[in-house]
Amino acid sequence: MQYPKVSIIIPARNEEKHIEKCLDSIIENDYPNKEIIVVDGKSEDKTREIIEKFENVKIVDNEDKITPVALNLGIQEATGKYVMIAGAHTTYSKNYISSCVKRLEEDKCDVAGGYVVTLPGSNTLTSKAISKVLSHPFGVGGAKYRTKNVKEEYVDTVAYGIYKKEAFEKVGLFAPELKRNQDIEMNLRLKRAGMRILLVPEAKAYYFARSTYKGLFKNNFLNGLWVVLSTHYSRRGFSIRHVVPLLFVLFLIFGSIFSMFSTKIKFTFFLILSLYLILSIFFSLKIALKEKNIKLFFPTLISFWILHISYGLGSFYGLFYIL
Repeated sequence: MQYPKVSIIIPARNEEKHIEKCLDSIIENDYPNKEIIVVDGKSEDKTREIIEKFENVKIVDNEDKITPVALNLGIQEATGKYVMIAGAHTTYSKNYISSCVKRLEEDKCDVAGGYVVTLPGSNTLTSKAISKVLSHPFGVGGAKYRTKNVKEEYVDTVAYGIYKKEAFEKVGLFAPELKRNQDIEMNLRLKRAGMRILLVPEAKAYYFARSTYKGLFKNNFLNGLWVVLSTHYSRRGFSIRHVVPLLFVLFLIFGSIFSMFSTKIKFTFFLILSLYLILSIFFSLKIALKEKNIKLFFPTLISFWILHISYGLGSFYGLFYIL
């Protein structure tokens, strides 16, 4: 059987906590023909030292220290028929590469990616709550690769996708202006060019979530910011589901203001807000009961609120930046 080469590109900067586990999981994958390229953004911790212990791992320097530049440098170095965009913060199931390449070789798709299992970044209630929220439909909406989808289907984006290298020749490389969400923009560009993105549920990536509310807020504020800024820098926009948190924040701001001048608006505002609060309480309680730990209820509830509001505030700030 022929195994076309897969080039695995890993952008990394100061990832000493996770890079070894990431590389081990890729090396231990059951796919035999692969090259591993780590693009290091001038790490200031022990990341580089750890990478150098691995044989047959190529290191490329990323002087700009931003992810899309790292990805483009890696793609230019890649010699494989397929290119996998991997994350240093993540480990991969043993069948991840082989399961995705199988679909690509069958010409079912142009990009294949697996389901992301979100794990706690540390052994605390807060960290566990954050990981649950980031894999719940009420938390992340229509991101099917995060919500325990068990069906193989075509989607608008995947994390850690394996791409036909020719796809980059057709639509170009990653937008270097986008410090975040460059994968969302790339996958949207591919879809608009008529290419197919397939979710492969038996391929699993294990992502370690942020451990604190502060980390959750900062990460999702930046995600929301760069979703909006993608329209400014790349002119290609985003999916509708990515602006739902922005609409929620606008609802909170303008609903609070206009409620002072109209009883009808006040009633509608509090009705919708109450519905949101009821849903967030319901899903938080459901998660706590499922995990058989009622102490998980409040951290989960707070995590839902932080996730939605921080993402929306980031997008709101992005609007001001563009204007």
